[in-house]
Parts: sequence; C-alpha cells; structure tokens
Amino acid sequence: MDYLASAGVLIGIYIILAAGYNLIIGYGGLNTIAHPIFFALGAYTTALLAIGTGLPPVICIAAGIGVAVIASVFLAVTTLRISGDYLLIASLGFQLGLLQAINNLDFTGGPSGLSNIPVTLSGPARGWLYLMITAALALLVIWLVHRGMSGPFGRAVRAMRDDDVACAALGRGLFTMKVVIFAFGCGTAGLAGGMYAYYFQYISPEQFNVAQSATILTMVVLGGIGTIWGPVLGAFVLVALPQVITFLQLPSSLVGPLQGLIFTSLVILFLFLRPHGLVGTRTPGAAH
Repeated sequence: MDYLASAGVLIGIYIILAAGYNLIIGYGGLNTIAHPIFFALGAYTTALLAIGTGLPPVICIAAGIGVAVIASVFLAVTTLRISGDYLLIASLGFQLGLLQAINNLDFTGGPSGLSNIPVTLSGPARGWLYLMITAALALLVIWLVHRGMSGPFGRAVRAMRDDDVACAALGRGLFTMKVVIFAFGCGTAGLAGGMYAYYFQYISPEQFNVAQSATILTMVVLGGIGTIWGPVLGAFVLVALPQVITFLQLPSSLVGPLQGLIFTSLVILFLFLRPHGLVGTRTPGAAH
C-alpha cells in the first residue's frame, strides 16, 4: 500500500510539473526545455531551509516557489525577446549552467546531493497524507491554469502564440504576457520541487537533468499539448510506464537508457501520428 501511495504522490508531482510546462509551451508557445531547473531550485531551496533553519514546511516551500519565480523572471527578461531555436538553446544553457553550479557547490551536497531533509509527517499514514496534499495542490494548479486560460487573458495568450505580430498590433503587451505565464509555470515547478524534497527526503543534481526535460515534454505531448487534462493523462501514463519496465527485471544499466528511448520514441510518434495528443483537439489551446 505504501508503494501505491508513493506512486500516487509522484504522479501528483508530475501533474503539477506538466500542467505548468504546458502553460508555457502549449498555451504560450514558448520553446523552452529548462523546466527541470526550476523544479530543482524549488527542491534545493526547500531542503536547505528545512535543514538549516527548521522553518515550517509551508514557509520553506513558499521560499522554493519564490526562488523559482525570481530565476524564471531573470531568464524571461534576458531571453524572451528572442524566439524559436534561440530561446530553446538559451534555456538549455541556463539549465546546464545552474546544474553545473549545484553539482559543484559544497552547501548543496555536490554530486552526492542532500539526504538529511527533515521528516514532516510520520507514521503508517504518511504516504496517504502526502498523497492527499499533493492531489489537492495538483487540482489547484489545474484549476488556476483553467481559469487563467478560459478568460480574456487566456484568449490573448493564445492569440500571441498563433500570431504575435497581429496580437501586438491590437495593443497587447506581449512581453509582459510572456513573463507572467513563464513565471507562473516555473513557480508551479518550484512547488513540485518542494513537495518532492519533503516526501522523498533526498535530492541530487542527476534528478533534474536533460532526461527530466524529455520526461516532462513527453507527458505534455502524449496527453495533449495546449489542453487542461492532457498533462494529467500524460503524467499518469509516464509514471506508470517505468513501473512496468521495473517488473521486467532488466539490468539497472539498461533501465535508464530504455526509458529515455521510449519517451523520445513516444514524442516522435505522437508528433507525426497524433500531434494533438490523447485528449487534445486539432486546434490546440482550447480550454478542455
């Protein structure tokens, strides 16, 4: 039963990650793959504050969200005036640079990571309590994205994605909209990082590398890019898939590469065979 609770918590965390990332690339049309670094910033900030200060979890997680938002605004202000492949390359460089810093700093634990994160909930019901909290937070994020993208702001964001020149001609502040959706999406990644750190009580740089970018991207594309429920379905499928691979009892040296190969293949297949995803429409961006 604890195994099921842990899987449920992980699904909830990835739903938060995928929903925020979908807001950025699906609704906003911003080509970035740096989402895991904001996941890392939320996790490391939360963990370091919990270890060093003993502050309540809510404050530590809020600080993790704040650091992720600040870092996202910095990246947005310096890179969102460019687009396409240039933005993709800039975001990748930002992610790799910060990961390298985390990997070489003593106070972050270096490549060994942090393992002495305090226990916040204990007892036999710990996993299920975390599951309820994570599920509630995931539903909150989904609701916020739905509300934001269902109103006038959401229509403006989709207009910007479809034709930014025409949208700018109507007097919309494109740069401000880009920064807002980028900051919100990355803030949700910081929230997911804080929950991850407290539940699993161990974090390391390798958990937030480019392979993590591929995983989150696959969830969004598989479920339906630019939809509300697509990332939810994608997270369910791709968290369950590694569990199936585990039951095959393959050598540990093959499990990681096999997962990466499967995720990449799924992205390519869905881009060609069903680009709108499992629950998407042929006009992505509608609030489903």
